[in-house]
Amino acid sequence: MKTRNYNIFIVEDNLLYAKVLKRQLSQNESYNIEIFENGKDCLAHVTDTPDVITLDYTLPDMNGAEVLKEIKKISPETHVIIISGQDDINTAVTLLKDGAYDYIAKGPDTRERLENIIKNIHESDQLRKENTYLRDVVKKKYDFKNVIQGNSREIDQVFELMEKAVRTNISVSITGETGTGKELIAKGIHFNSSRKDKPFIPVNISAIPETLIESELFGHEKGSFTGADLRTTGKFEAADGGTLFLDEIAELDLNIQTKLLRVIQEREVIRVGGLKPIPIDVRIITATHKNMATLVSDGKFRQDLYYRLMGLPIEAPPLRDRGNDVILLAKYFVNEFCKENNLTPKNISKEATNKLLTYPFPGNIRELKAIMELACVMSNDENIREEHLNVSIKDDVKNLLAKEKTLEEYTEDIIFHFLNSYNNNVRLVASKLNIGKSTIYRMIQNKPN
Repeated sequence: MKTRNYNIFIVEDNLLYAKVLKRQLSQNESYNIEIFENGKDCLAHVTDTPDVITLDYTLPDMNGAEVLKEIKKISPETHVIIISGQDDINTAVTLLKDGAYDYIAKGPDTRERLENIIKNIHESDQLRKENTYLRDVVKKKYDFKNVIQGNSREIDQVFELMEKAVRTNISVSITGETGTGKELIAKGIHFNSSRKDKPFIPVNISAIPETLIESELFGHEKGSFTGADLRTTGKFEAADGGTLFLDEIAELDLNIQTKLLRVIQEREVIRVGGLKPIPIDVRIITATHKNMATLVSDGKFRQDLYYRLMGLPIEAPPLRDRGNDVILLAKYFVNEFCKENNLTPKNISKEATNKLLTYPFPGNIRELKAIMELACVMSNDENIREEHLNVSIKDDVKNLLAKEKTLEEYTEDIIFHFLNSYNNNVRLVASKLNIGKSTIYRMIQNKPN
């Protein structure tokens, strides 16, 4: 049975009529209803902050206008519905100006009208409360210190730049190695900015085929290309009023770079196959693990677009440069994993701590998270010990060289190791190993099932 937690006062000197209204409204199991026969009794209880008051305009001790003004002084958030025996337009307009939610003239349909009005108020209140709750949760969740765990000077510098970023709509470019938390920085900026109530739309450029990237970003009209059966809005339109996070921006094709530059300059998009410009208001935050200045020098990225996107640069430091933040993060991941999986809380032993502090973490925070979650699973008691940490590079090298293989076989092992480490991102692995993408695709194709 539902809890009656939505409080309604019926103020009506005709007790029989009041009971009829109460019986009608009580069909909703969430309504808690009280009856008052005069204005003074009602006002004595308004400090209980009822959600809705249905107020008879003609009461034995006060008129409805007087009671309404007193209610609004004591509890301005309470919705007041005036019920009157006369349909007087001038009186209704005055009462509505004074803060009444609605005015109903008594008649055969009063109960049904009142029920519908209160239902709409209730639904609206619930939605508003949910939105307030979600905003509070988001604000707490994306507070800088909650988004990015750490006390090192390197992270304090990131916080300082994030604080500057939230004050304006300046573009932000985030650089750093894979796994350093670039998207978390972007979310932290968005959800603490004036755009926090609008969408945050992330786009991973490297994960979208070059043939589809234009449609993905700018949208397309029905019939604009084979398979375009419906009009589709792009990520820019979806992010209108909010923030568009373009991850791996360095992977953007030169042709699309030109179109992106136009969108930024004109603040409007034209869908693929369309003619009508669509105005947009979007803040752009970009991220990459590559050196953008070098790409510009090599002619792989437009200089004018680079300067448009650079805005406020923020560098996400690698984990190996953050000192004791490694241990702080390790404890955080252990605690979160234990909570989510109903495990007994675990401590990290001194030996395990020393091992974590001496490991270089090529995969950064993402790698640390995976290591600590596995350690929680491997530990059979409340302690995580050194042997539970899968962090030995030397052992990996020994295992790689344990068997005699051809150079091609060693190369294949290395490539697939990197593919596993970087979520099968062929572009990224090709960049890391300085080899062609076709080499990787050929090895994937030739690998036996």
